[in-house]
Amino acid sequence: MYRSHNCGELRIADVNKEVTLAGWVQKSRDKGFMIWVDLRDRYGITQLIFDEARTEASVMQLAKSLGREFVIQVKGTVIERESKNGNIPTGEIEVLVNELTILNEAQLPPFTIEDETDGGEDIRMKYRYLDIRRNPVKNSLLFRHKVAQEVRNYLSNLDFCEVETPYLIKSTPEGARDFVVPSRMNPGQFYALPQSPQTFKQLLMVAGMDRYFQIVKCFRDEDLRADRQPEFTQIDCEMSFIEQEDILNVFEGLTRHLLKKIHNIDIEKFPRMTFDEAMRTYGNDKPDIRFGMKFGELNAVAQHKEFAVFNNAELVVGIAVPGAASYTRKEIDALIDWVKRPQVGASGMVYVKCEANGQYKSSVDKFYDQADLAKWAEATGAKEGDLILVLSGPANKTRAQLSALRMELGNRMGLRKPDEFAPLWVVDFPLLEWDEETERYHAMHHPFTSPKPEDMHLLDTDPGKVRANAYDLVLNGNEIGGGSIRIHDKETQALMFKHLGFTAEQAQEQFGFLMNAFQYGAPPHGGLAFGLDRLVAILGGQETIRDFIAFPKNNSGRDVMIDAPAPVDQAQLDELSLALAVKD
Repeated sequence: MYRSHNCGELRIADVNKEVTLAGWVQKSRDKGFMIWVDLRDRYGITQLIFDEARTEASVMQLAKSLGREFVIQVKGTVIERESKNGNIPTGEIEVLVNELTILNEAQLPPFTIEDETDGGEDIRMKYRYLDIRRNPVKNSLLFRHKVAQEVRNYLSNLDFCEVETPYLIKSTPEGARDFVVPSRMNPGQFYALPQSPQTFKQLLMVAGMDRYFQIVKCFRDEDLRADRQPEFTQIDCEMSFIEQEDILNVFEGLTRHLLKKIHNIDIEKFPRMTFDEAMRTYGNDKPDIRFGMKFGELNAVAQHKEFAVFNNAELVVGIAVPGAASYTRKEIDALIDWVKRPQVGASGMVYVKCEANGQYKSSVDKFYDQADLAKWAEATGAKEGDLILVLSGPANKTRAQLSALRMELGNRMGLRKPDEFAPLWVVDFPLLEWDEETERYHAMHHPFTSPKPEDMHLLDTDPGKVRANAYDLVLNGNEIGGGSIRIHDKETQALMFKHLGFTAEQAQEQFGFLMNAFQYGAPPHGGLAFGLDRLVAILGGQETIRDFIAFPKNNSGRDVMIDAPAPVDQAQLDELSLALAVKD
């Protein structure tokens, strides 16, 4: 037995107990006649004491050789500490060591393994197994485990059955690039890693499983950012004999359950907003509703004057920034520079200060009088002391720019509080979206999403106006889950493929297995998938997912710890019947 207790459980009630502990040396303090060692494991830290008056000389000598991250085992007696440490649970006791065994020596680590480390992100990613020893990362992984367990408990209690689906599947067009895997036994043919278990969970509904879930890895070969990884985890769910309202109720319930269990927060209201309203009011389909600054469209009150910039714009739109009329010209110029960055792309910005005396001072005073600017204030909901910021240009582009500015201001003003949670359903997404590059429509979600029955007649005449039976769950400005009611009959699915540009032969080749299954009695069904990585990060008060993944990739999709991806040798390529193209 390497240990009788872990390093986080001994308390003052354990004084005089003989104990055995094992763990890593956090640090050592040698005063010559006395040595203190902080011993760490996953559960906490216990202070060890070696005292030449009470400890054998050979043990004292061995203790002097201990370095950071040595793995050791000690046996000794729990005693009360003279100088107590109220910052750790074991701070009232220490262990007087009488036996010491070095289980493994360690090199000096490349960064300090403490909560506040001196290691940069690159070096910590390279030595991730050391980074995980630090409390912030370790606790993030334990937090992820807790969330996953609560998800399993909640869904299992509602008769959901966890079913595993394959990782080696057929490549199908689902919006992102597939990772492909060559087959040695079938030369020239390839598996794909699943972007989601979408078709399999639909087949499970055809199979009569009724309620399915899976916490599952998914793979997409796409450009990365802080909240995206090439492999990520979904809480994937599907239900039979349901309508949209049933799904929203079940997964509102799951979100409430998590917030209650994790943070002891009760949230009764999950507001709903259509996609069109979200885009018009916040400029994106995942708005953060923890704070205001709703968009006010100004075309009717800002155009048809002598200001050509607005007259030539498809959209003039603004927000009222609360209490920001006190901003100096330097601060406002900094915001103008921010929106003109290439990442945002605005050509400029107009501002109006709503001053305390009821007057308005703007950067376009020579074109607009006080009555005009009062209408701007009314349209944006601005009050005395607020600052109105206005952008103009092509409608979609300008909304996106103002949305980015709104979120930046929310961050700067401390309005996006990580301990405040504001869920929101966004519904009635467009079924299809036009792709300028390919000059055809693509499914906004995926090809199996059901159109709203009342919009079916528009598929032939005005496909861009067809709404989907689709819904996203948004939390704090992040999409944490999304899904749809699925098409469950072969005729509607064939019609959908037709409008997505598939020939009958292409549809059969790509998705014949699913369409064939529909011939054997597919029930009405639908589902939703949560992004577990993102959900856990937001519940943990973070915006990025990397610290909630044990071994993440960097922004280039590389695992710098194991140095992957990496070349394979020629023998492997020959076995797989592959030849590498040589680029000029």
